[in-house]
Amino acid sequence: MSSALEKCLGSKNAPFQLPEGYIAAEGMNVTKVATKPFDGQKPGTSGLRKKTKVFMEDNYLQNFIQSVFDALEASGTPLKGSTLVVSGDGRFYNKEAIQIVIKMAAANGVGRVWCGTSGLLSTPALSAVIRTRGRGLEGMSPVGGFILSASHNPGGIDEDFGIKYNCENGGPAPEKVTDLIFSRTKEITEYKICQGIPDIDMSQPGSYVLGAGATPFKVEVFDATEDHVALLRQVFDFGAIKKLFSRPDFSFCYDSMHGVQGPYARRIFVDEFGAKMADVMNSDPKEDFGGHSTPSHGHADPNLTHAVELVAKMGLNKMGLPIETAQEPPSFGAAADGDADRNMIMGNRFFCSPSDSLAVIVANATCIPYYSKGLAGCARSMPTSCALDLVAAKLGIPYFEVPTGWKFFGNLMDSGSAAFPKTPKYTPFICGEESFGTGGDHVREKDGMWAVLAWLQILAAKNPDPSKPLVGVADVCMQHWKEYGRNYYARYDYEGVEKKAADDMFAAMVAAQSCLIGKKFGDFTIGKADMFAYNDSVDGSVSKNQGIRFIFEDGSRFVFRLSGTGVAGATIRMYLEKYEPPSGKLDLHAFDVIKPIADIALEVSDLTKFTGRTEPTVIT
Repeated sequence: MSSALEKCLGSKNAPFQLPEGYIAAEGMNVTKVATKPFDGQKPGTSGLRKKTKVFMEDNYLQNFIQSVFDALEASGTPLKGSTLVVSGDGRFYNKEAIQIVIKMAAANGVGRVWCGTSGLLSTPALSAVIRTRGRGLEGMSPVGGFILSASHNPGGIDEDFGIKYNCENGGPAPEKVTDLIFSRTKEITEYKICQGIPDIDMSQPGSYVLGAGATPFKVEVFDATEDHVALLRQVFDFGAIKKLFSRPDFSFCYDSMHGVQGPYARRIFVDEFGAKMADVMNSDPKEDFGGHSTPSHGHADPNLTHAVELVAKMGLNKMGLPIETAQEPPSFGAAADGDADRNMIMGNRFFCSPSDSLAVIVANATCIPYYSKGLAGCARSMPTSCALDLVAAKLGIPYFEVPTGWKFFGNLMDSGSAAFPKTPKYTPFICGEESFGTGGDHVREKDGMWAVLAWLQILAAKNPDPSKPLVGVADVCMQHWKEYGRNYYARYDYEGVEKKAADDMFAAMVAAQSCLIGKKFGDFTIGKADMFAYNDSVDGSVSKNQGIRFIFEDGSRFVFRLSGTGVAGATIRMYLEKYEPPSGKLDLHAFDVIKPIADIALEVSDLTKFTGRTEPTVIT
């Protein structure tokens, strides 16, 4: 029996054949199905996410897909004869949803659909396919693609599902497009589908002609890993990283958490760098990411709480504190989430926060071939720590503070291009979020594999002489802090909060902000309090209500946001940061350092009173 990995990369069975007697004219016959709007189909920063069973309701998925096609037509995107990419992270209902999208794409005039083997593409890989697969092929460049994923949320029939549309630049649809989509979902009366098209077996690469004459239509299935790996090879020096792997004192562990990253991890770490198969944990993609019986309980989210196996193997507990292990932990460890756009970086008994990871990568970017001549720009999301700002200021790199959501980085990456010819060009570009997302301008999504390769490239550069002791992750971070200081940082998540309680809490904080400026809380005095708004210097748009900030006179701060990635209730995120200069105490535990700020934030917000919560669900 073939493994899940073999299915991802293509089985060795006989190729799929269209049903005998299939007639294109009949298969391409368009059926218009009457429907009614569903409430709440507003795509957020990560698309539309709901419980899987909601998407499985009659017409629910179809309504949203048709609304996307209608919005694209209304915005001037030509669908007739176009190319569309469709794949996902392999979670439950992916296979069925992909077949529905294919049949609806045909009915809406799309000329060809590209899919990864087994319907799998990581989120960054799908962006890479949109941006690179059609190069040099006239008329073949995709107009965009559907990503079927709920990212780090659990998968399964009783868990979560999601769908997101990315545009021709490979990035998430901008607000002007998502607003059109939402408007259409509220007025839709019918959707179009070619019900005569058979389901396509995607277990291996192949090309299937399903239309002819006036209605040409083709589905092409290709190796899910090839485009992304080829692009990453252009960014990094694989040879130098392979030499790092050959050191006897370098050990490695990577956890794909049974998400879509498994095939990519084996392709790169095992086939390219020579890692052992045992070093690549949980690399068989599963529809439920392993389910409740696994240590992560099927929650493919790379953090100290959910990446249980990796964290323990690296010699830490869920609070990031060292523990005894039967064997010495590896010198480097990393993990990905369900759709492989997020990452976690670890060393031997050491956790590198995403904010520090971003700052370290930018500070050492010139050791990566793609960035060897330096960066033209960098950015972070507002809640991410200010560690990046210190690096950018010292190196003279333009830097930006944007709202949470990768689409806000997209305009900066496209600056100075044909899309925005009158703006300065900020590429080569690196950006990141505290929510374990980091990436560059090679694609228009955060890229978990890119972040891991960036760290491996830095370690390779720091260890040119194999006869000398290995410089590890903790060593690199300490060197960085001694030069720039350390931004102690943590995030408290309160998941599944009743929505009205969360809204009331936020309204009360906003109302109190002006009165809190100048107020002392122990050793801290609030110097600034506001609701973050972003003026996009590239397209001129303004994004308001992007998070409540309280900044102390010493630069420490706490921030509150409502997350848009959950599917049930509200998730309150509380971000905490305290700066320590290079001459200060740099080796303390972050959660201990920020605890006084957490106490102030809880007092100011009255979180327990509004929500009834006395402890966060997750601390990262």
